[in-house]
Formats: sequence, structure tokens, C-alpha cells
Amino acid sequence: MNCRMAEMRNKEVISIKDGTKLGCVSDIEIDTTCAKVCSIVIYGRLKFFGLFGREDDIVIKWDDIQIIGDETILVNHTISYRPRKRFGGGFFKN
Repeated sequence: MNCRMAEMRNKEVISIKDGTKLGCVSDIEIDTTCAKVCSIVIYGRLKFFGLFGREDDIVIKWDDIQIIGDETILVNHTISYRPRKRFGGGFFKN
């Protein structure tokens, strides 16, 4: 199966280890010395509409890709999210 970069950018990446949706392919890293694709990159999520930057990018090595389908890419990759802290206590804090 042949696939162009423009087609890869629209594909959703899903981890087969825990079934989480990692995001859509944002970029591809290519080794220019041997003309091989090294990894795919998923840009990190925006923090508060992008005002506080974004989370770290997810880089998935080409060897971790299991299946490239029509709409999704299944990968053997897990990410560890830090638990988010609750904001303040609000007006009705006990």
C-alpha cells in the first residue's frame, strides 16, 4: 500500500496496548542519509486554548507502527499522562 504524507496527516493514531487515542499525525521524521521514515510525530495538546503553550509532542518510532489502515494507524506505544490537578476549589468549596 502506498501512502502520501497528505494522507498520513489525516489519520488518527490509536495505541493497541490500552486503546487510547493519541491524536492525528502532525509530522513525519525522515532520515535523509538513507531516505527512510524514522518516526511519526503527534503535536502535544494545547493548554488553555494555547495561551499556556502545549504539552510535549508524542514521537512514535516507525518500528512501533503495527497497522496503517484507511483512517487509523495502530501503534504499539503508550504514553504516561501526569494526572491533572483540579483547579482551585471554587466558590462552593467545603
